[in-house]
Amino acid sequence: MSTLRLARPTADEAAAYYQTYIAEVGGDNIGEQLVEQLFQVERLFSGLDDAAALARYAADKWSIKELLGHLNDSERIFSYRLLRISRGDSTPLPGFDQNPYVVAGRFDDRPLSDLLGEFRAVRLSTVALSSGIPDAAWTERGIASENSVTARALLYIIVGHVAHHLQVLRDRYGLASAKATSSVAANR
Repeated sequence: MSTLRLARPTADEAAAYYQTYIAEVGGDNIGEQLVEQLFQVERLFSGLDDAAALARYAADKWSIKELLGHLNDSERIFSYRLLRISRGDSTPLPGFDQNPYVVAGRFDDRPLSDLLGEFRAVRLSTVALSSGIPDAAWTERGIASENSVTARALLYIIVGHVAHHLQVLRDRYGLASAKATSSVAANR
């Protein structure tokens, strides 16, 4: 378990858009939450099979597999930003449009187990990266998506982004526990 504790980022450490993600994070034990969230994701998806993971709560919304693929892509991008900014790199980093990434990822064609394995690998990489960031580097600032952001805010955004989507999976897709297979399949 990671013991990394960071004070909550102030409002000026990330764009207003990201404040909703930061607000999803309770307390300052961000390292513990980063690790625990991995287990939450695995538990939430454990009752699904590949057919059930193709469910969408509306015709124009992502499938469960696509949402998981989005989490993988987004965490990679946010972690890359975290790496660059925590190392003092002041090169502005571009934004990304999530929808073309989901289309290009063709996540519905992949086994759910592969997507979950990828989430585990990406998250463990984020844990390792964050564990090695020196204390003074957490307040480093950079530019991402044309907005100022600190390394600390990026780690909170990573955890908050996943927390947001886990709640969407519970509220809109009907995933509530390891018994989710039958309820999700019924909603397709």
